[in-house]
Amino acid sequence: MNQISSLASAPEALARPQVRLDGAVGDEMLRAFKAAFAEAEAGPDPIVVELTTTGGDADVGRRIATDIRLFRERTGRRPLFFGKAVVYSAGVTVMAGFPREDRWLSRGTCLLIHCRSLAQSVDLNGPLAQARKRVEGLLNEIDVGLALEREGFEALIAGSPVALDDLLERAQANWYVSADEALSLGLIAGVV
Repeated sequence: MNQISSLASAPEALARPQVRLDGAVGDEMLRAFKAAFAEAEAGPDPIVVELTTTGGDADVGRRIATDIRLFRERTGRRPLFFGKAVVYSAGVTVMAGFPREDRWLSRGTCLLIHCRSLAQSVDLNGPLAQARKRVEGLLNEIDVGLALEREGFEALIAGSPVALDDLLERAQANWYVSADEALSLGLIAGVV
């Protein structure tokens, strides 16, 4: 494989991914991942998970990343991530489930890293005690979302020189990162 520059030479297995995920990160992708990954578990190493996505459900992305982490811990095997074309939003959450030395991007791939968002309006009309409970519930939802966001960002930058505060600042305004920039920042192992 033709390679630009990397932390390691590109594994030949990237040319033959066993798990190919395309489209929105959601329930359909989760089902496809589980089926393909279960079949790949019986095959040879390394298992390669290829992903192209414009994003989707962050919590489904977290679920896929969690399944990868648990598989690694249970078996000691090292699946590889191979992002192609675009890996946006919840796709970056999936990518963060792999250590940086096991993350690869194809040349020209773009990552989109952004903060979790909330689109909700609150109608406070009634007794103050009920209004307070609704506001407290919303604040709890926001606090949990911020904690999950931080956890995912910490996994993404683990082992790289990128500071969490820098990432949090850039992610406020949709941070688009080219494959070459991701490599120079130490977020991935290589570009092929």
